[in-house]
Amino acid sequence: MSLKPDPVRAIADACLYEGYILWPYRRSALKNQQRFTFGGVYPPGHSENHPDDPSRMQTEVLVRGGLEATVEVTVRFLQVVKRAVAQRLGDELEEVDELTIDGQRYLSWEEAVERELQVPPMSVERLQNGHREEIAIAADRRLEELRDHRRDFAGVLVRSWQTLRGELHMSAAPVAEGVERVSATICNTTPCAGGSRAEVLERTFCSTHTLLRSQGGEFVSLADPPADLREPAAACRNVGTWPVPVGERPDRSTMLSSPIILEDYPRVAPESPGDLFDGGEIDQLLILNILAMTDEEKAEMRASDPRAAEIIDRSEALTPEELMRLHGSIREMGMAR
Repeated sequence: MSLKPDPVRAIADACLYEGYILWPYRRSALKNQQRFTFGGVYPPGHSENHPDDPSRMQTEVLVRGGLEATVEVTVRFLQVVKRAVAQRLGDELEEVDELTIDGQRYLSWEEAVERELQVPPMSVERLQNGHREEIAIAADRRLEELRDHRRDFAGVLVRSWQTLRGELHMSAAPVAEGVERVSATICNTTPCAGGSRAEVLERTFCSTHTLLRSQGGEFVSLADPPADLREPAAACRNVGTWPVPVGERPDRSTMLSSPIILEDYPRVAPESPGDLFDGGEIDQLLILNILAMTDEEKAEMRASDPRAAEIIDRSEALTPEELMRLHGSIREMGMAR
């Protein structure tokens, strides 16, 4: 039995990986030299000298439902992982820029790992007293052995990441009868004395976004609030993010607050064959470009990132019928006025 895809998770993942790696999906591409550009919550030591790189992200939304309504908050972001390739020389390992084993190419570069902080449901009444959650990720590393066709140990992939520290502050305050303004603020408190852009990103919450769910209450659209709540909606302060209702209309139990401005109830097109990470382009054009790449270009794309390798596999597996559906679809018909 196949599980029905979660449309909320699909939209959240699309925001999480937007800009993660861009066409032509290769390490050598100039525009991939500076990745993870969306939703960064940077260490305060860096933000002090770079005010365009904030150390906090704030979401404010309206919840209608009274003090017994509950709110559950989930914070998701990417943490940069440094991937180093090392070859075996006798009993020693030597770090190299790239390594080829049995025709498989491995490049030293960067990846990312998903991080998630979930706060259990709390009543709006409890949130009026404020609530704080700590974000604490210890530095660590993982080794992946690389072996040749003889199963001899030939090298290793070393994936390592830095310590991350932060806080999530939640609160609620009444704005009208039965309506509360709920706030969720993410702060990066990781020590960072500066350094290169790559070093700072290793201590950054990248592609940060927040999911808010309510039971016994419903969220108010900030883009299209009811007349009696237009003023409180306009007073909500969202810093580096934009909350919209997600799911199936007219349900208002879930809000996605992301660094990408979306319409209310955004959806991933059913014709889309999967994540391409480059939302500024069109799926059809990207896939045709991928299929037209040379074998050498595809090899570098595969070696640059595991998720880039998945894009090649999905693109090459598309049937002619699936490719034709990427030309476009009419969602609805209406009379021109």
